[in-house]
Order: sequence, then structure tokens, then C-alpha cells
Amino acid sequence: MKPILALQGASNLIIQGALASCVARWSGPDTRIVGVIEVRDEAARDPAARDRLQDLRTGVTYPIYQDLGPGSTACRLHTDGIIAACEAVRLQIRSGCDLVVLSKFGKLEAARSGLSAAFASAVEAETPILTAVAPLFVPAWQAFAGPLAEMGAPDAETLDGWWQAVRRPRVDGRPRPAGPTAP
Repeated sequence: MKPILALQGASNLIIQGALASCVARWSGPDTRIVGVIEVRDEAARDPAARDRLQDLRTGVTYPIYQDLGPGSTACRLHTDGIIAACEAVRLQIRSGCDLVVLSKFGKLEAARSGLSAAFASAVEAETPILTAVAPLFVPAWQAFAGPLAEMGAPDAETLDGWWQAVRRPRVDGRPRPAGPTAP
């Protein structure tokens, strides 16, 4: 089993729900999961503010999109918000964790921005990664992740089987510290 599982085969809403479900099932006193998933605030008056990245450890949310006004055709991605989320996750990875969940590898990550640095930090720390990749970005994903990743469906059987195969034993009851030389 490869240390990175990228989900495909369903809508983003279903995939983000599957990621959240995994976090809920697998979290516990002996499992430290860090990362971000996409959440939607239906009560937000500004449509650009509805979709956010939520930090799995702190609950802090970061904007994904920005309001560029009516008629704008420019990219609405809120690069600063996504990069801020990435930096928060990188700090958590350095503190040690059992699993990194990253909402997706998309347009920004294909351009080596967005959550790219969090992906790289998790790989450097030899920590399993659970993510998603839209079909449009599969070629960029394959160039980025190479032989470390496999694709999977967002169903409980696939996800739980992958997690059982890649889960590492803990050291003294704590997550293994970041870095390939850690015990």
C-alpha cells in the first residue's frame, strides 16, 4: 500500500464528506490527525465566503475564494487564505502526527502553490497523506506525487483498508516526530 491516497470518482462534496468521516472515525487519544478539509457555511451572505478550509486540529477556517465583484472573470481563489492554511498545517506536521489530510490537489498545487508545501512537509516527515485530486489535475498530480501515491474511491472500505495498511506504530504513546531519521 502506498503512503498517499488520492480520492476520485465522486463530487467534491461527497469526497470532502468522506474525508471528514475518516477524521471522525480514526481520531482518538492514540491518533493525531492534522490537515484541512473544505467546509461550506450556507448561512454566509457572501457566496465567496461560503467555502472555507477548516483546520482539523484548531477548527480555524481560512477563505478559499474571494469576492471580485459582479462580472469579474478573474480567478476567485484566495491564495493568501490557502497559503495561511498550508503554513498552519506545516507547523502541525513538524510537531508530529499520524496522518495528514489535505482537502485536495488542485489548480494552485499544480502550479506548486496552495497546499503544496504541506504535501511536501508530510512526505519529508514520512507521514501518510489522504487527499483528493480532480480528474483535470491528474497529470500534474502524477508528476508531483510520483510512485508514492495511489488513487482510490471515497468509500469506507477503501479508506479503512488503506489506513490500516499505512498506519504506523506510535513511539512511547505519541506520534512519531517529523523527519525520516526519527525512531
